[in-house]
Formats: sequence, C-alpha cells, structure tokens
Amino acid sequence: MNNFRVKLTPPHGGQLLPLLVSETEVKELQRKASALRVVRMTSRETSDVIMMGMGAFSPLRGFVNSYDYKEIVEYMQLTNGILWPIPITLAVQDDEAKLIREGEEIALVDGETNTLVGTMVVEEKYRYDKKKEAMEVFRTTDPAHPGVAKLYAQGETLLGGPVKVLSELDYPQRFANYYARPAETRQIFAEKGWKTISAFQTRNPMHRSHEYCTKIALEITDGLFIHPLVGKLKEGDIPADVRMQCYEVLLNKYYPANRVVLKVYPMEMRYAGPREAVLHAIIRQNFGCSHLIVGRDHAGVGKYYGPFDAQKIFDEIPDGKLLIQPLKIDLTFWCHECGCMASTKTCPHPESSRLIISGTELRKMLASGKMPPEGFSRPEVLAILRNYYDRISR
Repeated sequence: MNNFRVKLTPPHGGQLLPLLVSETEVKELQRKASALRVVRMTSRETSDVIMMGMGAFSPLRGFVNSYDYKEIVEYMQLTNGILWPIPITLAVQDDEAKLIREGEEIALVDGETNTLVGTMVVEEKYRYDKKKEAMEVFRTTDPAHPGVAKLYAQGETLLGGPVKVLSELDYPQRFANYYARPAETRQIFAEKGWKTISAFQTRNPMHRSHEYCTKIALEITDGLFIHPLVGKLKEGDIPADVRMQCYEVLLNKYYPANRVVLKVYPMEMRYAGPREAVLHAIIRQNFGCSHLIVGRDHAGVGKYYGPFDAQKIFDEIPDGKLLIQPLKIDLTFWCHECGCMASTKTCPHPESSRLIISGTELRKMLASGKMPPEGFSRPEVLAILRNYYDRISR
C-alpha cells in the first residue's frame, strides 16, 4: 500500500510542532541547565511540558504569554485566531517571580521527581485573575472542584515563553508498548490505510456503555483509537496499570484486532468539562484522528456540568476552526427488555427497564464489595477490578 496516498486530518494549526530536543542536544542542554535558575513545576505543569514535547499541544511553542492568556480565557482562542480552549500556564509565587528576569532562561524541574524536564526563556511575567479563569474555563469558582482547587493553589504570577523539552520522565519506559507521539500514531494510521479514525478519550476502565460507543464509531470510520490518559488523576480514580489490564483483556476478546489501536498519553486531567472536551479534540486531531467520541459528561466531575454540555460546546465553534469532528453519542445503557446495549434513540422501553452504566457508580459498587449487575461490564474486566479493590481494602 502506498502510504503517501493516505491523507489524514492535518494537525491543529497546520503542522506538528514537537518541542522534544534530539538525543544529541540533551546532554548539552543538561550541562547548560546546571547553571540556570530552577523552577520546580507541579505535576500538571510537568505533564503540559511533556505534551508540548511530543507535539500533542501543537501549535503551542511554550507556556502562553499574557496576550494569548486573555484571548484563551475570554474567547477560547489564541491571538492569531487559532482555537484554543484552556490556558497552558506556568505559575510561580511572588517571591520567586521577583528573582526571575524577563529574558532569562530557566530550568524546568518536575517537583515530584526532581527531574530536569526542559528549559524556558521567560519572555514575560504577568499577573492574572484566578476567579475569572475559574469561571470562564471551569464554569465555577467552587474550590471543591478539583481543577479549580489546583488553580487556586498555584502562584500569583505566570511566566510565559518558549520551551525546549529534554525528558518525558519514565512514561516511554513504563508504558513501553503503548506510549506513542503524534508523529508515530500518524505513521501507524497511514500504514493501516486509515483515513478516518475515531478517538476515544478515557480515564476509567471501559464498561459496556463505552464499548457500545466505540463500536458505533467502528461502524462509521476506518479505525478506532483507544487513547487513555495516564497522567495524574484525582483521588479515588483507578490507577493506570490496573486500567491498562482492563483495556488489554477487553480488546483481546471483544474487538477486531486489525481495526483498533491502543496508545496512552501523559496529560493530567483538569476536569474542565466542555472546554476540556475541546482540548481533547485538538489533541486527537494532532494525533491524526478525524473524529472524537463525545458521550455523556465528557471530562466532567460531580454536578458542575450538564450531561451533554461537552457536546453542545462544539456547536458554538465557528466553521473551520476545528477540523476534527465530534461523534456525539446519546445516553447509552443496558436494556433488560431488549437484552442488549441501547440508547435513548433506539430503545422504546421505560426507564425501569434500563441499567444506566456509569464509571463512578462502578467504582462505588466495587469499593463497597458489591457485585455489579449483569450488563454493567464484561466479566473479565470486573475480575481485574474486583482483584484491585480486594487488594486495597486489606
């Protein structure tokens, strides 16, 4: 097959901009960085640097400056008009900001592992309004929201400027068979001859509702890209290694192997609901996908967003601003009378016949030692999850 004939959806903004330096440059930059002022990053900031390194945040070249920050918060775009829904920022406390000069190059170190992740030229230091960002991006100023809580906890000064990325931490080794950058997945899709690819974003083990949504996507596109997030999650979420076991057993037994690709990515969840759904779409466009599956409460948490707000936001995006298309799936469930998975568009039976499937509800049941009802999830997946909850409850 001639791969050059396969035209995938172009990257967001027109071209991939990976900021990860070559292996030959790493040692020189490490030597240089030893003399630079160190800024210790939060886990979210570190994950953002890695995402920029692999090119998943194309067309960003670094942490945003004040002019882009304001446009993103208020209008969901960069100053050049390119769609961008969430500001990618580096925050420091005021005392630290006073020591940093504009024009200075700094070393970016992961605060948890003390690993040098990158360097940055500080083009600008600026103040910002946390409550305004919270309301615009998260649609709430409630500090109980996990994303808002992290925003409120960070420093009062933002640093903007271009970055060079030296490390992806241990993600490539820890997820050796599944870690892939956008250029690599694009090559995989081209080699398979796929032109249309549906991406499925997940931070949970896949249950029957997820399976149903992804198989709808398989009916209408050439391939399916299962793309779980393996960056830091909120307390109570299921660890990445357990989730990977669930994905593997599900794909091995219930999906056609030649039509599905499973890879991971290192971003940290913000739980920003609609705006994060748009960011997920941009990321998947950079990875080469033509569609993003958007189901119920995509990227949500608690009761902060309506169940289909993440679908509605795509209707507000002007034509041409986003090439990847949302694949909107209605509320799905197991219907006892139909004897299969269904949705509100296909099932005529009353709510009393429907088993509404939720990852949150599944976690609650397993954590309390209850066996989920038939139709909730595949038995092989439940066995892995039961084993995990048995271990942590001892």
